[in-house]
Amino acid sequence: MRLELKGITKRFGALVANDHIDLVVEPGEIHCLLGENGAGKSTLMNVLYGLYTADEGEILLDGAVQRFTGPGDAMAAGIGMVHQHFMLVPVFTVAENVMLGHEHTRSGGRLDLEAARTQVREISARFGFHVDPDAVVEDLPVGVQQRVEIIKALARDADVLVFDEPTAVLTPQETDELMAIMRQLRDEGAAIVFITHKLREVREVADRITVIRHGKVVGEASPAASDTELASLMVGRAVELTVAKDEPVLRDNALEVEHLQVTGPDGQVLVDDVSFTVRGGEVLVVAGVQGNGQTELTEALVGLQENVTGSIRLDGRELVGRSVRQVLDAGVGFVPEDRNTDGLVGEFTIAENLMLDRADGAPFVRGGSLQLATRDAFAREKVAEFDVRTQGIDTKVGRLSGGNQQKVVLARELSRELRLFVAAQPTRGVDVGSIEFIHKRVVETRDAGVPVVVVSTELDEAVALADRIMVMYRGRVVGIVPSTTPRDVLGLMMAGIAPENTEGDAA
Repeated sequence: MRLELKGITKRFGALVANDHIDLVVEPGEIHCLLGENGAGKSTLMNVLYGLYTADEGEILLDGAVQRFTGPGDAMAAGIGMVHQHFMLVPVFTVAENVMLGHEHTRSGGRLDLEAARTQVREISARFGFHVDPDAVVEDLPVGVQQRVEIIKALARDADVLVFDEPTAVLTPQETDELMAIMRQLRDEGAAIVFITHKLREVREVADRITVIRHGKVVGEASPAASDTELASLMVGRAVELTVAKDEPVLRDNALEVEHLQVTGPDGQVLVDDVSFTVRGGEVLVVAGVQGNGQTELTEALVGLQENVTGSIRLDGRELVGRSVRQVLDAGVGFVPEDRNTDGLVGEFTIAENLMLDRADGAPFVRGGSLQLATRDAFAREKVAEFDVRTQGIDTKVGRLSGGNQQKVVLARELSRELRLFVAAQPTRGVDVGSIEFIHKRVVETRDAGVPVVVVSTELDEAVALADRIMVMYRGRVVGIVPSTTPRDVLGLMMAGIAPENTEGDAA
């Protein structure tokens, strides 16, 4: 089935998320929709899938104009979508999830669960999925859960398949398996739309590439195009994708973590006997699939977790048991993984956000009075230094783009005298140009002799920034390895398989 979008326009108030977008996807091809976060890719696909109604434009399938009032209409027309965030009911079995909203019934209106099981088995055998129809979804690894999403789409006889950022929670090996599945579907005649911002994946699997920037199609590219060429199309200017860094010069100052354990409110062990050391002048990247204890580890380092045992020493000074205020005062800078919830106050101005963790004394407060001139001069200096794109320091930070919001967080945290810098997912949801800037600042901090801990689920970022990589799986350290470790070895570690000759505890 041939998919054609003509002049699709979608507005949210004054924001034009899609601006007269044209797109054609032929049967038997993988058409990659490439663009930065916020470019309008997912909005466009949500229009196609009936989740949004376009303000202007048409959707055509094999030349026939379609009118979708919801996802049910899109599915009935042969469109399937594999969402970035799985649309599965965790306590249902695979078969129950696959038949949900598309139930098989016997006489008398009784559910025919066996028919759903048979369908799951047939599709699994066809694609080598090895999915048990009676398995409960919440008990399955994320890679298998994604296969369930694909089975759901194929069970509805989808001829057009949309994959929306499908590799966000996958190991490299699971990503490679997904690419193979997409190629098989293409070879069987499916029209596939693949949404991503990861350049390596685009070049590996796409037959055609359309680039979207600020809601508009800005061009098409060949899969043979270089990463630099694709990044330039996405951003609109030349971008350095690889941050230059010299060999680390290690200092005596260090972060030393020994036998750290973090327990959740329900008693579950989230960080399990973790030990490592980061010397001044090096970057340790904590890698792994999201949800394996990295978040709780970074929160423990800065005093945000309550049930913590073990030791965290910074230059010999114990931090376990200290408040967040005391940890920050010890010289710890922290970039949280969710800047909107934990890093910024959206209704505060840029100037106000830049002094958030220093509102209790000099230089911004003296004698109980806020020193506005001092605050504003500092804010203007940091906006310039960190290249925050804004109309002024009085702009509410919630109105900035994701990349500029992240620069505000970095400006605040890196403008103090640091003895440790912890950055959790520092480039999540930011554009390629901002990633380039953020990576340079991380390396500059390391070169200034500060121990740096970065948490990243992006393996390319981990390799680019790290001097050493610590991989976590189910709360434990699988191993600590050099940044030159092959990608396939790192992928196995992310699945819990420890290689030989590594630092740290084996899972």
